[in-house]
Amino acid sequence: MHMALDEVLLEEVIGGRRPPTMRLWKWIEPALVIGSHQSVANEVDLATAEELGFIITRRMSGGGTMLCEPDRTITYSLYLPESMVAGVSFRKSYALLDDWAVRAFNEIGVPAAYREINDIVSPRGKIGGAAQARRRRHVLHHTTIAHSMEVDLVPRLIRIGRERMAARGVRSAEKSVSPLSWFTKLSCDEVDAHLHSFFAREFGANESTLTSVELESASRLVASKYGDAAWINRLP
Repeated sequence: MHMALDEVLLEEVIGGRRPPTMRLWKWIEPALVIGSHQSVANEVDLATAEELGFIITRRMSGGGTMLCEPDRTITYSLYLPESMVAGVSFRKSYALLDDWAVRAFNEIGVPAAYREINDIVSPRGKIGGAAQARRRRHVLHHTTIAHSMEVDLVPRLIRIGRERMAARGVRSAEKSVSPLSWFTKLSCDEVDAHLHSFFAREFGANESTLTSVELESASRLVASKYGDAAWINRLP
């Protein structure tokens, strides 16, 4: 549903039915989210994922596999016209669109910085990773943040450095992970609330809710695409 909402809300902004929007969201089940140009066979240890109850889904944006867990992971999505990153290279746009989050983490004492092309990091490793999709002069930019994590889960679930099972597909890079909980005593909900208030303060953002039309459109996309095994397991 979250993958479908990203596509729906991007289309709403493209169509002028929404202003530029930020959606801040969390997960209700463990998930491995692969990029649009990845292969499930190359990326996911299917036996371990099944054993630990991780679902597998594919997003519309590129990049590597994201490990997401309830009450441990925060994600935000930005739906924007390309004019908001005008004059900035594709590579530099990642840092520009995540700068507010880096500063929000700094405000609560987390030693966060940015590492090109798409990582929010601490001196001990990766805190969060971003991915983008561009469509009709608009941008979907979303960033997944580890609040807490058993870091040894990553090599068990994601086949980083293992032999290829499929000839095609972008592989995830091997990177050390450093969750926010290593640097702050704030809970996942408290960090979520801080990001919410920081963004509103920085940009004068107004609150909105998902409409029934948006939810219905997303539900149709779940049935036809994001919940369909053919989409999830397709070869890039």
